[in-house]
Amino acid sequence: GLLLLTNDSEWAARITDPASHLDKTYHVQIDTHPDETLVRKLTSGISSDGELLRARSAKVVRTGEKHCWLEIVLDEGRNRQIRRMLKALDIEVLQLIRTAIGPLRLGDLSKRSCRLLSANEKQALDRALSVQQPFGCFPRGIELSRLSSHEPEEEQGCLYDPRRRR
Repeated sequence: GLLLLTNDSEWAARITDPASHLDKTYHVQIDTHPDETLVRKLTSGISSDGELLRARSAKVVRTGEKHCWLEIVLDEGRNRQIRRMLKALDIEVLQLIRTAIGPLRLGDLSKRSCRLLSANEKQALDRALSVQQPFGCFPRGIELSRLSSHEPEEEQGCLYDPRRRR
């Protein structure tokens, strides 16, 4: 599933913090065929270990002979939240794949592949987090070759250069 890798721990913490309420979308294969009651329970809330866990939205994506795929959107993303919710309903999770974080979609990126985020994707994530950063400033570790026709001043420190040690 979709993973974001960065060496900017502050930015990563904002992305993963449940308090950010950044939507995270998952495709979940389960060992049963759900009814409308299951979907309603996932969105209204399920008690697990003293916590009320709920999905922002849930829907059936496709069904097979023995299994079913759900799309579940979380806006808090607590530890193992989907697995805990479904376990409380005696439903086994067969596969769990994150397909989106906020506006960033996994798309057609093949298994075991990676790529750099574009400037537009990074800016869309920051907007979704309501983070205001000056134009051209990105977390360390997101390498961009050039933003404009001129090079930024050295002291700005906005672009990550893998050849330069800090």
